[in-house]
Amino acid sequence: MATAILDLEISKLPPEIRVEERYSKALVLIRLGGKPIGQAVLSLVGGRADASQLRETLMNAAGENLWKNWLYDTLAWDERGPVQAMPLATVAVCTRDRPEDLRRCLDALMQSPDEGQEYLVIDNCPSTDATKELIKNYPQVRYVREDVPGSSAARNRALREAKHEFVAFTDDDAAPDPNWLRSLLWNFSDPRVMCVTGLVMPLELETEAQEWFEWYSPHGRGFDRRVFDGAQCNPLIVHLVGVSASMAVRKSLIDYIGLFDEALGAGTPTVGGEDCELFARILRAGYCIVYEPRALSWHRHRRTWEELRKTLQGYGIGVYAFWTRLFVINREFSVPLLAWGWLRYKQIPELIASLRKQPDAVPRDLLWAQFRGCISGPMAYFASRKLLQKIKGSNE
Repeated sequence: MATAILDLEISKLPPEIRVEERYSKALVLIRLGGKPIGQAVLSLVGGRADASQLRETLMNAAGENLWKNWLYDTLAWDERGPVQAMPLATVAVCTRDRPEDLRRCLDALMQSPDEGQEYLVIDNCPSTDATKELIKNYPQVRYVREDVPGSSAARNRALREAKHEFVAFTDDDAAPDPNWLRSLLWNFSDPRVMCVTGLVMPLELETEAQEWFEWYSPHGRGFDRRVFDGAQCNPLIVHLVGVSASMAVRKSLIDYIGLFDEALGAGTPTVGGEDCELFARILRAGYCIVYEPRALSWHRHRRTWEELRKTLQGYGIGVYAFWTRLFVINREFSVPLLAWGWLRYKQIPELIASLRKQPDAVPRDLLWAQFRGCISGPMAYFASRKLLQKIKGSNE
């Protein structure tokens, strides 16, 4: 059964929720003064819920976070600290052959306040001119073609092309909230902050595959702002930091940290892992990363079961490819302990629960897909490096 997606301000709740009758539940993003503070699953009868049920469900789900944020608002206290002026930024969308997703993404970005930001679309190894033709409808957007395959190559091209010091990245299958860019940039007042990530919510939950993705591997990292300080935390544990579908970085990280590893990421044999690797490198260098839930974006999860299997297999490949890079290039010899911990405390218990057919156990084919990805991750990294060298050699 599909789940409706609702975005509600808790201080101004409607007298009744009414959606299509085919929805028996709704995933509600809860806001207070426009700030996301929690989420709730609301039961619906005939696509409807009354005000008392709605308020009780949302109040219970928001819990302490509601009163904490109410107190912050009352005291006019902002945990992000003061900002003198919003800095100029470049917004980069990396895409390949998904014009319909890209159109939705650009339409969402065009709703952002105009604060002098630059917009780039990096078209990565396109097979048609559809993206280039689409961009003609958006005079504010500059089109750039990048022929080295992979999301990392596309992001590196964006960093080199960007006119401003701050570069915000979103994927073509995401739809940023109007306040997304401003919320990311607010957190760069501390010069040690090299990267800021944001909250990602599902754009739709219309299929079983999308429901399982959001339950098992959501992109959101909660509703509390967190600062990850490389001088104080384990720089190899980065799964809580956020995702590259919603992040901003300083362009000067090229000088301090280096570019994305182009052997990692979508469009390469490793499929992913490039954001984790960059996060780890930032933290290993002693800099900070901020997770900011105010920087909200909506992500279209893959709709079919086969796409979901491929996605989870890709996550397995990407994680182990990222760990392989850490082990081989960065000489992080604790990496096998990370892999063993993931296997022992997550993958094996999940597989046992699935074999026993326990309630809410993850379907076996999804777990096997991810496990197959993990096994092939190390060799995928070496194959990707070799392929990249060949491509760049032929272009010289």
